[in-house]
Order: sequence, then C-alpha cells, then structure tokens
Amino acid sequence: MVSSEYERRIAARFATFDQDGNGYIDREDFSRAAKALLAEFGTAARSDKGQALYIGAEAFWQGMAGIADRDGDQRITREEFVNGAVKRLRDNPERFAEIARPFLHAALDVADTDGDAAATVEDAARVLKALGVPEDTARAAAATLDTDGDGKVGEAEIVPAFARYFTVPE
Repeated sequence: MVSSEYERRIAARFATFDQDGNGYIDREDFSRAAKALLAEFGTAARSDKGQALYIGAEAFWQGMAGIADRDGDQRITREEFVNGAVKRLRDNPERFAEIARPFLHAALDVADTDGDAAATVEDAARVLKALGVPEDTARAAAATLDTDGDGKVGEAEIVPAFARYFTVPE
C-alpha cells in the first residue's frame, strides 16, 4: 500500500511541472520550461541546442501525458499526476527516467558551456533556478548531483537523480 506521506510528496512535485501555476500541467508548461532555460543561458530557440531542448520538452510532455492524463484532455490535474506517479512511476523509476532523458540531455547540453558533455555544478544550479527552484535549494541540489566530485554534472548523474526525486518515498 502506498503511504499518504508518499502521495503528499508526489503532490508537492506537481508544482515543479506546473510552471505557470494554473493548477494543471500541459504542453505549455514544458515549452515554458524550455524557454526559461534558453533565456538563462542566452541560447537561441532556433539554434541546434534550442531545437533539441524544445524537442526534448515535447517528448517529455508526451511521455508524462501518456502516464498521467487519464481523461485525455491534454491537461494533467494534480490528482492525475499523483495517481499516475504513485501507480506507475514508483514501480518503474527507470521508465520515468527514460521519459525525461531527452529533455535532461538537451538541458545539460544548453548548460554545457565548454563542450565537455557536462554542466558545471554552478550551471546545473542555474538550470534548476531557471525552472523555478529557489536559489539556495538549487545550489544545494546541484552540489548533490555531482556524485563523483569532479565539479561537473553529467547525464549519468542527473537522469537517475531526477527519477529518484519523483519516485523515492523517503
């Protein structure tokens, strides 16, 4: 049985996706997130990195809608999100990671200022801040993503961390 504490935690994650705060998650929230990241790093939407980010955001939206949009209205309510996450994501965090991977990969590429396929911890914090995470929390979270202590955050570190954030009950 899924605990109500776990459900409360998943419900709190809803706000991460509801970028405009209108009470539901839709395609526009994912586009808004991509736009915020591009603005933070001064990357043009029509650039290769910009296009990859928008394509990743659309793929993420499609995957999320497939998991959680039970009534097919192209909007995910808080209840649908909680039910989708609790019933589907908890049992298969790898699937959630794969849904998020194209967006996360593209976001890291935008934040990769030196072309080494990783973002600095500082730039990872900028990504989180651009997505609406408070600055202090973003800095602390980015530091924990650097699991090998090299000062960089790569896809191998961020994808599993992202899945854990949404699917681990503790």
